[in-house]
Amino acid sequence: MRSADSVIAAPDTAVVQALWDLVTSHRDRLATEAAPGTLAQSRAAAGERARVIAELTETHATALSGLLGVLRSRNLDDAAARTTAVELAVTALVELRAETERDRAVAEEPAGQAFARLADSLRPMLRYCPVRLELGPPDSGRPLAADVAHAARAVVRAVLLTVLEQDDVSRIHVGWYLAGNELRATVRDDGPGELSICALGPHRVGERLEVLGGRLDVDAVPGWGTTVTATIPLGAPETARVQPLGSLGARELEVLTHLARGHRNRLIAQELHISESTVKFHVANILTKLGVASRGEASALFHAVA
Repeated sequence: MRSADSVIAAPDTAVVQALWDLVTSHRDRLATEAAPGTLAQSRAAAGERARVIAELTETHATALSGLLGVLRSRNLDDAAARTTAVELAVTALVELRAETERDRAVAEEPAGQAFARLADSLRPMLRYCPVRLELGPPDSGRPLAADVAHAARAVVRAVLLTVLEQDDVSRIHVGWYLAGNELRATVRDDGPGELSICALGPHRVGERLEVLGGRLDVDAVPGWGTTVTATIPLGAPETARVQPLGSLGARELEVLTHLARGHRNRLIAQELHISESTVKFHVANILTKLGVASRGEASALFHAVA
């Protein structure tokens, strides 16, 4: 342990200075080399919020000054002063609520609107591609925090780019589902079913989700396709659902029963006298509604509550 009066040798100070330069240069690079689109959006949002806050402050100050002026006036009797003060207060409240809504619009985004923005950004990616894009918007108008909506869009775009690199993909389904206190964004394809989570590494999908406490799951079935699910928490965990299978329809429960027995899609199709593509459709809906990422998780949940 060195005291305040200790003399540090020149070689030691050189090492400390080099480490300091390394840290500061790295911080500067992070600030100056951020992704242009993300950086511009972040700065725009921060600037807009600062402007809204400034306007809220001015509105508060104006309202209080007006009320003080009424209370101090010697030209108004009590009745007139009360009437004028009420009018000023009502006007100020209307303006404050309007500004608050504008501030909320910067910080939050309705789930449907956020998904619509995602859809608009995905269509150009497939404009000249033979792959058919299917969209499953959320059935909830719940507002999403801006960072959650932005991260979900970024993750889906990154996953879609990876999925499109596969051969023999003719259809991709992108869907968002809000269950409990989580947003689940899924990208499902009908490709070779050989995609792994490692293939998404270059796009830093895991890092984006980790910042928000989310996770990424990949369920690949050779010959049938891959389902990639990004789960992002929306807030504090809620208590467990009393009836976790209550959201499933009659046919979906039948399919889940076969999944729990370890049956594959072909056998399920034969047993239920439906096509294999219909089975795949039901399986995808089951995973989404139960909030699980794989057939194994769905089977385990079935056995847990059966």
